[in-house]
Amino acid sequence: MTFSDPVLAPWLLGLCFAVSAVFLGVALSRRPWRVLLDDNRLQHRWLAATVVVMLMWQLRAQAVDWLTLHLMFTALLTLIFKAPLALITVTLINLAMATIGRSDWSLVGINVFVTGVMPALTISITWRLVDRFLADNLMVFIFICGFFGSALSSLFAGLSAVGLVLIGASDPDVVRNAIEYARFLPLLMPSEAFITGMLLSILVVYHPEWVATFSEHRYIDTK
Repeated sequence: MTFSDPVLAPWLLGLCFAVSAVFLGVALSRRPWRVLLDDNRLQHRWLAATVVVMLMWQLRAQAVDWLTLHLMFTALLTLIFKAPLALITVTLINLAMATIGRSDWSLVGINVFVTGVMPALTISITWRLVDRFLADNLMVFIFICGFFGSALSSLFAGLSAVGLVLIGASDPDVVRNAIEYARFLPLLMPSEAFITGMLLSILVVYHPEWVATFSEHRYIDTK
């Protein structure tokens, strides 16, 4: 989901831009381009994933004038490329959306926060907990990270959007629509979870080396 109309107070848009910029700066500080430069095949996969996700974002539903619903794929990108590259990908896609007129330039910061920072942070924490505390089991990784983690990422992204509207919107109709939208979040989460879990399952079976958060040695070779 992305904001498509500046219905929030300017100070909140500026704050979200600053927060997104900080997280993007942290991602860039990890120098993810070093991995890309060292692996030509990874470059192709990352560029292809960026283009495909950008095209998938075109399949959207305009819930209200100010909010557009679509699959984010941020959780899947994070699991495949890890958070720094995933956040850079989502930022590039949001910039592309503003360039082609699908969203206002003033909304880039808040859209990166909702579609990038929140879901990437949520799935990263989920993966870390699975990696550290749960058994080295293939099904655990797929179901907790792929299905449950992506659903949780979608939930927190949606709740962050609703929370920002409740904090920064002055129009009562916008606030009322945000509350109505929150009630439909449980219906939107399964689609993100199903597609992410399905694609992750295919990748870890046929191309486990493509999933950066997946250890082929831990989950397959030692079994």
